[in-house]
Amino acid sequence: MIRHGDPDYENDSLTEKGRREAHMLASRLINERIDYIYTSTMGRAMETAKPTLEAKGMKAEPLDWLREFSARRIRRPDRNGELAAVCWDWLPEDWTVRPVLYDKDNWFKDDIMAEPDMGSYEKMVHEGLDTLLARHGYEREGMYYHTDKANDDTIALFCHFGLGCVILSHLLGIAPLPLMQGFAAAPTSVTTIYTEERREGIASFRVACYGDTTHLYVNNETPSFSARFCEMYSNKEERHD
Repeated sequence: MIRHGDPDYENDSLTEKGRREAHMLASRLINERIDYIYTSTMGRAMETAKPTLEAKGMKAEPLDWLREFSARRIRRPDRNGELAAVCWDWLPEDWTVRPVLYDKDNWFKDDIMAEPDMGSYEKMVHEGLDTLLARHGYEREGMYYHTDKANDDTIALFCHFGLGCVILSHLLGIAPLPLMQGFAAAPTSVTTIYTEERREGIASFRVACYGDTTHLYVNNETPSFSARFCEMYSNKEERHD
């Protein structure tokens, strides 16, 4: 699962830095086995995938459910009721006091999440993911997957940070908000997820690595600060809000 490169959100594309990152990513992935590639239908994700597709001589299948959902805005409590913030952008003193946001089955019933109908969005992503996994031989059964077509195929998803947290939420049985608030996937970072089949026909998912940016460090490219906020409030040059 790969986040898009450093974004130019206004134009749904990449910055010059993002384009450099995408080429560095391709130089890493050219040496890795990838059997299938799927992309978000948003420009910044497709642009990120392009150097990898060209390097590997592959084509990607675009999937609408892999799109980011930042258009679904919430009324963040500290912003006087303005319908402006993306759903993962809350202050900790506001979201941590709402216990329902820790509940994987009911987080979207919180009054702030209900207005943009986050429940229907989550359902769309879950159904899209499960349909894709079934195509590859893994059928959802409760909180795990049944398979009579086990395989070691590798699929790559070029997508987005918030969307990625909803995917992990579904695979791991964790509410998405703690993932969105507690993890930060830098642009072009790679998250590696394996299946495990300890009993024949019963598979589960395990995250082996989250948000790896090795391909940037080996090329002396500092990871983008996108998805992060200032480490200290006094760091005026870093993103605050």
